[in-house]
Amino acid sequence: MVRTVAMTANEIKAALSQRVSVLLPLPLAGPYDYVVCDQLKLDAGSYVRVPLGGREMTGVVWETEPECGLLEEKKLKPVLSVYDTPPMPVELRQFIDFVARYTVSPPGAVLRMALGSEAALMPARPQLAYMAGGPLPERMTSARWAAIKVALDHPPLAVSALARRAGVSEAVIRGLIEVGALLPVTQPAEPAFPLPVRAQREQLLSPEQAEAARALSAAIAAAKFAPFLLDGVTGSGKTEVYFEAIAAALEAGGQALILLPEIALTVQFLDRFAAAFGCRPAEWHSDLTQNQRRRVFRAVARGEAKVVVGARSALFLPYKDLRLIVVDEEHERAFKQEDGVSYHARDMAVARAKLGSIPVVLASATPSLESLVNVEVGRYAALKLPKRHGPAGLPPIAAIDLRKTPPARGQWLAPPLIAAVESTLAQGEQALLFLNRRGYAPLTLCRACGERMACPSCSSWLVEHRFRQRLACHHCGYERPLPESCPSCDAKGTLVPCGPGVERVAEEAAQLFPHARTSVLSSDALAGPHALEAALHAIAAGEVDLIIGTQLVAKGHHFPLLTLVGVVDADLGLEGGDLRAAERTFQLMHQVSGRAGRAERRGRALLQTYMPEHPVMQALIRADRDGFLEHEAESRRALALPPYGRLAALIISGMAQEQVETAARAFARTAPRSQQVAVLGPAPAPLALLRGRHRMRLLLKAERNVDVPALMRQWLTKVKVPGAVRVAVDVDPYTFL
Repeated sequence: MVRTVAMTANEIKAALSQRVSVLLPLPLAGPYDYVVCDQLKLDAGSYVRVPLGGREMTGVVWETEPECGLLEEKKLKPVLSVYDTPPMPVELRQFIDFVARYTVSPPGAVLRMALGSEAALMPARPQLAYMAGGPLPERMTSARWAAIKVALDHPPLAVSALARRAGVSEAVIRGLIEVGALLPVTQPAEPAFPLPVRAQREQLLSPEQAEAARALSAAIAAAKFAPFLLDGVTGSGKTEVYFEAIAAALEAGGQALILLPEIALTVQFLDRFAAAFGCRPAEWHSDLTQNQRRRVFRAVARGEAKVVVGARSALFLPYKDLRLIVVDEEHERAFKQEDGVSYHARDMAVARAKLGSIPVVLASATPSLESLVNVEVGRYAALKLPKRHGPAGLPPIAAIDLRKTPPARGQWLAPPLIAAVESTLAQGEQALLFLNRRGYAPLTLCRACGERMACPSCSSWLVEHRFRQRLACHHCGYERPLPESCPSCDAKGTLVPCGPGVERVAEEAAQLFPHARTSVLSSDALAGPHALEAALHAIAAGEVDLIIGTQLVAKGHHFPLLTLVGVVDADLGLEGGDLRAAERTFQLMHQVSGRAGRAERRGRALLQTYMPEHPVMQALIRADRDGFLEHEAESRRALALPPYGRLAALIISGMAQEQVETAARAFARTAPRSQQVAVLGPAPAPLALLRGRHRMRLLLKAERNVDVPALMRQWLTKVKVPGAVRVAVDVDPYTFL
């Protein structure tokens, strides 16, 4: 509902008395000033409609008594209306300002993430449902009797639901409504979220779990900012520990937020939460419909949605009384948003908790080096769970040296891995073949002329997806049918796939293990969260023998019958010049290996590699996480790289390559340089062409104590770039494409 004021132009001018600043969801430098009629009562944080140019926009009142701006009040435009929604909390407004400063982004661009959509601000209309109770018509057909019977046996239902349950057409239902046999009942438009209540646990917490849970509960009771790193091996029961903290937040009357890096992880998590608290939490992610987003947004603002599980954007919801934030799998790179406002949800969650004076829990079996250093210097408190909960033990990891036992020609599974899968299946257990590469093959080339199938808009190869008979670019989404002949030389039958993807591994597995019930878990093979949920339930129920998957299946899932994990290409993540390549490879290999042997049966993991002597592989085999991290930390410290130094990237892009190069050189000439700061570049980005735009990069490297965001803001003011050229800032970059 929107409250408006019906007044004449003269009445409006006479009533204008209050000046407010309104932040709009646009990439503007700051809020704009408006005036308010006496009849509109506005608070800081009120959601309002205001004129801008020739249109109307939704914004948020940022200040109710701003300092006088450039325009006199008589020249300012009036606020048109105010939404009947609780104002945006002060902590969220402070958080938006903080994120804007830290990421060197316009505040309005950050606000856009917090608004979601205008539909979220509008209350849903009450729904009409129908119940039996009126006089029956003289002529009663079998269809009408079926509808009346359903209406008598069920609570009031909408027309469509009543027709569906009765197995009749909607015309039959509407006919009964017209004659008064079905009576209308007004129902709430949005069902209320149930209150989660911690159920009694069948199994007691281990001493380590209980100690960690007590520390978190005490921090919630203290109502102070307290960052924790919950560091526990896979299967150690980290989730049960922070469930105790959530229960404490609920008992205090507050709300809790659980951030997960991917929607895929929510599937089993929601069931697990429901088993622990008697109902599912509110969800927040990109796959929600507008109606679902509106329901969650408004319930969060009113304090009715007590627990929210969501992707990184859930940080920007208007919580009425947030008491706890949990960041599960805190090491995951998916928490870093690359497009638009570039921010890391893990780091911003810590900032959000500090602004709200609440605890924040970062949980992982393979914590990021950044979080471990924060523990080392005393910024975070460490809670450790060194052992798996219950009888299960950690699976041993062994390497298969592909130089000594290579796969057969044209195949990708080595003989030792094939034998291990056969043995596992023969014992009635499950095996997982893991390859972190979607599609059938990463490259398709012509044997006749050497043509490589490339994306026309990006400097990347097209990936073959044989299940769909398509070639696709995983960067911009471009697709084309798989051609029958080479588009360059027109030769037929000469196009060959190079390298494996999960679809190719699935094809090979079907030949090697023809009797195995196989499930392919990849975002390309599954049509949305519901398909993934069905696949995961089938695996957990033992209806699948062999799982073939990407990182979609690498973490967060519990499969009691899974005892063997085979990594098809353990060297894949070590390619390229990414400073975190070794750390990410270790984390991913450790996480996927941890899927094995999580119940009574002992598990094991086999890594196919051409580099078994590599420090990452040796650390995995020896189960020496701390030794690997110490070596990795020393390497970074020597080069003053994160977390021992700061980085920020400047990415210049545009349709005209010459314009981009000219702007990049101008930024290089004006770059800040000192004993504490160095600037590298400009140079073409590894993805020099992306979505049709040419790209150049400059990288600022600074000591840890340098205020990098302030430095970047100052640098941006020194160069005037053409309107066709886009400049993006990435403070603390995670990828370097």
